[in-house]
Formats: sequence, structure tokens, C-alpha cells
Amino acid sequence: MRLFFGVVAACLMLAMPQGATAGDPSVSVRSVPGWEAVGRLNIAGRSMCTGALIAPNLVLTAAHCLYDQHSGRAIKPSSIRFEAGLNGRRIKAARTVTKVAVHPKYQFRRQGESQIGHDIAVLRLDRPISGSEIQPFAMAAAPQRGDAVGVLSYTHLQATRPSLEQPCHVLARQSETLVMSCRVEFGASGAPVLAVTPGQAPRVVSVVSAKAAMGNRRVSIGTTLDQAVQLLIRRAG
Repeated sequence: MRLFFGVVAACLMLAMPQGATAGDPSVSVRSVPGWEAVGRLNIAGRSMCTGALIAPNLVLTAAHCLYDQHSGRAIKPSSIRFEAGLNGRRIKAARTVTKVAVHPKYQFRRQGESQIGHDIAVLRLDRPISGSEIQPFAMAAAPQRGDAVGVLSYTHLQATRPSLEQPCHVLARQSETLVMSCRVEFGASGAPVLAVTPGQAPRVVSVVSAKAAMGNRRVSIGTTLDQAVQLLIRRAG
């Protein structure tokens, strides 16, 4: 998870509606059907991100999670472990990553604000996770300004139990990025932004890329699921 100020915050601030509020992080994770499809990404035993199962053998996450934050080098896929449905000491399913497919326009930069809109990747697992264990999330088009969403993630504050921020709202949409009132912490990078409709299974509509500060207000930035996602799925699968 990265923290952005300056140009990104300034150019998005103009589109921020007044009166939008952050969601309630105390809402129970169990209120989200199929929440076990979200998992912690243990990256080389040194860092963590969050990912979401979108097919039995594919995980959606943020591209910057796949690079060493100090050297800028790509992390070896086999050193990444996906721990689906991690809750305390219990893991619903654990798999090792064998291949990664990064958005074709993404280039890792330590301070790369311009990369946020392409900060997305798909990981292939060494073995599929059975549908009898976990059902993958479906994906949907990006929400519009004012729409309610939720973020399900693992963070440095709660590394072994998922946190749910819901409801929060889309404050602005610019090209491939969403600005949301969802409050996220380090470790939430790659977490799914979910459209949650009563009576329906949640759908992934974005991926958390960064947290930002706009004045005294904390917001999160998400990467939308453009046509490149289908390309990444083909490359990874």
C-alpha cells in the first residue's frame, strides 16, 4: 500500500462531492457471501498484500505488490503464497503462485502516481481451488460516482483476519481510477472493491491500489477492471 499526495490528490479533489462519508469498518465480514475468496498474499515472507479469487486457479491483485519496494525488481512468483479465507490460525485454502501477468502498461515506480490506473495483475496458482471449497468472485463493470461499495482486505493492523469497510462510496471516477471514501491500511493493496447487492453474490468492480490524503480527508484509490483484465486472464491462465 502506498500513500499519495500532490498531483493525484489535487486533480481529483475538484470532483469530490460534499458530505460523502467513510464506511463502518466494524461491519461483520461474514455478512459478505463467499468472503473466503479473498485471501492474504504472503510475499516472500517479507511483505503482504490482498488478493481475490476470480477463477479456480486465478487471483486478482495490484501489480505493485509483485515488485520489491526497495530494489524495484520483480518478485519470483514461487515465493508468493495465496492464503484464501485466512481467519486467525485457520486457512480455507493455500496455494503457491506459479505465474504472474501484469497490466501491459504498468511500469513499477517507487513514486509512480501515473501508474495507478494500470496497477493490476492476475496470478496463476499451482493448483486450482475447488468450487466445493471456495467459489470465485465474478467481476463487473466499474461503479459510478455515488455508488455504494465495500472493501474486504488484510492489513498490517489485522494481518490474520479480514477487515470489511462497508458501506463506503465512489466519490469520483477518472479514466481507469476510482476515488472512494473507503478507509484502507497498509496491506490492503490488491484488495477487491466489491459491489454488494442484497440477495446477490458480491462482484469485484475494482482493485485497491493506494490510499491518499486530500486535505484532512483519508480516501482510497482503486484501479478499474478495463479490457486488459481479460488479456491478463488469458496470459496467466
